[in-house]
Amino acid sequence: MVNERILVVDDEANARRAIATLLKEEGFDVREAPDGEEALGLLADFAPAVVLTDMRMPRMDGLTLMRRAREGGSDATFVVMTAFASVEAAVEAMRAGAENYLTKPLDIDAVLVVLGKTLETRRLRREAHQLRERVAERFRVDNIVGDAPELQGVYALIQQAAPTKATILILGESGTGKELVAQALHNLSPRKERPFVRVHCAALSEGLLESELFGHERGAFTGAVARKEGRFELADGGTLFLDEIGEISPAVQVKLLRVLQSRDFERVGGTQTLKVDVRIVAATHRDLQAEVKAGRFREDLYYRLNVVAVTLPPLRRRKGDIPALVSHFLERCNTAYGKQVTGLAPGTLQALMSHDWPGNIRELENAVERAVVLARGEELTADDLPPVLRGPRPSAESSERLIPGASLAAIEREAILRTLEMVEGSTSRAAEVLGISVRKIQYKLKAYAGGGTGQDPSVAS
Repeated sequence: MVNERILVVDDEANARRAIATLLKEEGFDVREAPDGEEALGLLADFAPAVVLTDMRMPRMDGLTLMRRAREGGSDATFVVMTAFASVEAAVEAMRAGAENYLTKPLDIDAVLVVLGKTLETRRLRREAHQLRERVAERFRVDNIVGDAPELQGVYALIQQAAPTKATILILGESGTGKELVAQALHNLSPRKERPFVRVHCAALSEGLLESELFGHERGAFTGAVARKEGRFELADGGTLFLDEIGEISPAVQVKLLRVLQSRDFERVGGTQTLKVDVRIVAATHRDLQAEVKAGRFREDLYYRLNVVAVTLPPLRRRKGDIPALVSHFLERCNTAYGKQVTGLAPGTLQALMSHDWPGNIRELENAVERAVVLARGEELTADDLPPVLRGPRPSAESSERLIPGASLAAIEREAILRTLEMVEGSTSRAAEVLGISVRKIQYKLKAYAGGGTGQDPSVAS
């Protein structure tokens, strides 16, 4: 608390000076003001962390000072002092935005305790805000790496659906980034300052999942020694992400359907009906339509969830994004492991492009992380990759001697792959260097990944 700035506002000069002197002795940086008008003028220049203000003063009282300070953009935290030790005065102050209140005559120990709690609360709020900002920066839509045509529709849906209250169903194979999309939907919504709560439905048994979602009362079952709030309550005002929704049991499906219809529920073992305002985002790797036909998933629940569907393409259908994804993971892994891997050795990108990636982006990220950990130089080699990815690869010397006797298609292939390695996977920068379009590079990469030459069939001899 040392050097924290405190502004003391009180029209009683002796009381004001006494508390200011005591706070200075405790190490605080203190300024004084005899009324709200003068305090308002000090807010911008002094920028106090806490304003300790009397409730009743001439010219401008404490409550008006609080309101005017907020209107002026001050982020100071207010603690009010009142000689009227009544519940009504305290409630009025708290409703107006005060963090706490003190009654006169002041006890210095009580003042220090309240200031300590107030500054700690302020610190925690700032850290939480900074964390939300970092998370929001990480999960912005334009940070979902890739510019493949298959992703453009996903970006458009996220931008359109995020500001609404619509329930979203994210479909895609495991490892395609469904949670990333769910987080982006939350961060781009009006609920971004409220909680984003995750539940991995496949990781919990039926009984545990029901308790996690809806909470339970004390004694509801063996081991329920206290009341527990469920994820729906914790997500009130925000977003609840139900991952692997296709794994939930018929009994839980019924209860979930009710919440989606009426927005109310009871805790397990409870009788009190609770209402919540929660935006639902669900995800699954299963074909829910097939599950409905097979009788394993309720049709009415499926339609409640499937208001807006976002389908993520597997990595094997967007291999043109592999260079950019590799560059992104390289940067992250360099930071995490204190490495300085700057690119890929000849043949490494070809090995990555030739794999079908059944584990999708998660598998690619793990492969790059492993390679960075094992890398001995500034470039990743195919030897650094998992064994399943290793294959024949050209050496730097063979690349330099490629032109004599080589086909134009082979020369073009080498030029594209080596340029992509040089520009750390950026298809736009590679296109600029080579003087061709980004679309053409993506077409070629897709052809190379399929084992072809990348030659346009319309000009084949």
